[in-house]
Amino acid sequence: VQLVESGGGLVQAGGSLSVSCAASGRTFGMGWFRQAPGKEREFVAFISWKGNSKYYTDSVKGRFTISRDNAKNTVYLQMNSLKPEDTAVYYCAADRMLRGYSENEYNYDYWGQGTQVTVSS
Repeated sequence: VQLVESGGGLVQAGGSLSVSCAASGRTFGMGWFRQAPGKEREFVAFISWKGNSKYYTDSVKGRFTISRDNAKNTVYLQMNSLKPEDTAVYYCAADRMLRGYSENEYNYDYWGQGTQVTVSS
């Protein structure tokens, strides 16, 4: 399965941006991670296979929304009220074994190439 992200870009603080991730095949749990310059990659959000369970890291709760369209094999991350500290390369990841919710990147089997999100102050 290949994952292809799109939708990153440059936005001013307080603005909104949406990124998407299209999978070439069926996936189960999907996650978004991000990596800022000089920092380790960190968990952002997770959505279950059916879309009825969603989890977020504390720093994005109330601002980011993860969703998916299984008919299109696509997962989305809507980002509102963006802050400069949200600047990072955003990666989507997919679980092919129905492991369920995980913030551990080692529990994901497929990764996209990443898309840059830059929030200016």
